[in-house]
Formats: sequence, structure tokens, C-alpha cells
Amino acid sequence: MNIKLADMLAPENWTRKHGGPLYTQLSQHIGAAIRNGQLMQGDALPSERELAQISKLSRVTVRKAVQELVREGLVVQKQGSGTSVAAVPGKVEQSLSLLTSFSEDMQRRGWKASSKWIERGIFSPSPEETMALGLAPSRKVARISRLRIAGDMPLAIERASLDSQLLPDPNAVGDSLYAHLERLGNKPVRAMQRISAHSLELEDAELLKVPPGAAALRIERISYLKSGKIAEFTRSIYRGDAYDFVAELRLSPESGV
Repeated sequence: MNIKLADMLAPENWTRKHGGPLYTQLSQHIGAAIRNGQLMQGDALPSERELAQISKLSRVTVRKAVQELVREGLVVQKQGSGTSVAAVPGKVEQSLSLLTSFSEDMQRRGWKASSKWIERGIFSPSPEETMALGLAPSRKVARISRLRIAGDMPLAIERASLDSQLLPDPNAVGDSLYAHLERLGNKPVRAMQRISAHSLELEDAELLKVPPGAAALRIERISYLKSGKIAEFTRSIYRGDAYDFVAELRLSPESGV
């Protein structure tokens, strides 16, 4: 076995008295090594038996740690070839000054974007949707919710709501909501976004393949048509370990700095 890897996995280098369950600590330690480049794509992990010997943990505990890494998409297990580090895209830098779709962002980076549908259809609006979209009581709302994926890694969950007059058939939306709205003559031209820190609950954590309670970014966006009419109300959850949001700032003419 690689001596450097054995040293990295030695229990004195990662166990903490009040750090939580040992399988979680081991999973987090190996996950951090993958994210910071100590372990690279394709690197093989020691066998379950070897990991148990090095870490001085039971094989059951080691197995749970490896299963956590598999759920996070950080390692892959193949019959006959063991466990190895998966391909992990680098952090996505997303500009806050441009209104673009996820599909457009990934295409610019040369990444293959895909989606897994969670929900789509026409519904009676919730009070939150009625307020955000400025809907009359008799109006229906079009909802589309999907998991956004780059390569094999789930990066974000998007839950969009629109007046059904702007999106009469949510099932007709393909890879890009904005491309579909543009064909209908209803593409937004500007938006207001609110970004906040968020801890993932179980359902969203499972979709994003990270542990419950993992750090995420929650973004609420209200976008507008050229006419000024509200077009879209979107609540998105982005993986905190995969996204950085970047804004260009300029000093005002009155600034004395």
C-alpha cells in the first residue's frame, strides 16, 4: 500500500473526540482529501479489510464510511476492481451580473448538462407563489422542479413557478426553461436574487448526494419580462462544495477610498 496514503488514513490524523460518529469522520476526512487534490481521479482506495486495519475501526464502520462517499459521488465501486476516486468537476464560478440558465452555464464550460425531473405540471398556487408572482386568485401556476447535473455530479435543485399563461405546458420544457420561454416570446430579461446560507435537509441532501446538514446556497430569484411583468419565481439549492458566486464591484464616483 502507498505509505503516504496509509499515513493520511492513520486515526491520529483525523479522529476528534467530539467530531461525531467515526464513520462520518472517516468519510469526511477522505472526502476532504479528494476535494483538495490529495487523492486524484482514478486513485484506488485500500480494500475494506486494509482500511479497517489502518484506521483501527471495524469493517462495518469502514463500510458505512465508504457508502457515504459513494452517495456523495466522490468514489465509485466496481465489481472486481474495488473502490476508486470518481471524476469531480472543479468549483463552478457563477457570475451574479448575468441572467443565464444552468444549461447555458454548463455549455460555456464544455460540461455535459442533464436534468432529472422531480415535478412538473399545472397546480393551484401556494400563498407564497401567489404573492411572489402577483397572481389573481383564479390563476393557476406552472411548476417545474428538477435536479441539475454536470457530468455525473448533481449540482443544484431548481424549483421554478410561473403564471400558467406564460408556460401553459410545463411538460414541453426540454433542457433549458429559458430557451423554451424564448420560443414562446416570454423569456425574462432581468431578475432580482437573494442568496443565503442553507443547511440541507434529508430529502435535498439525498438528491445532491451529500450528507444531511451539509452546507448549501439557497437562491430565491424573481425574474421579469421586458414589459415589467413578473415572469418567474425560482427557489434553488446549490451544493456549497461545488459553487462559488462571483460579483464585480465598482467604487461609486462619490467614494473617497
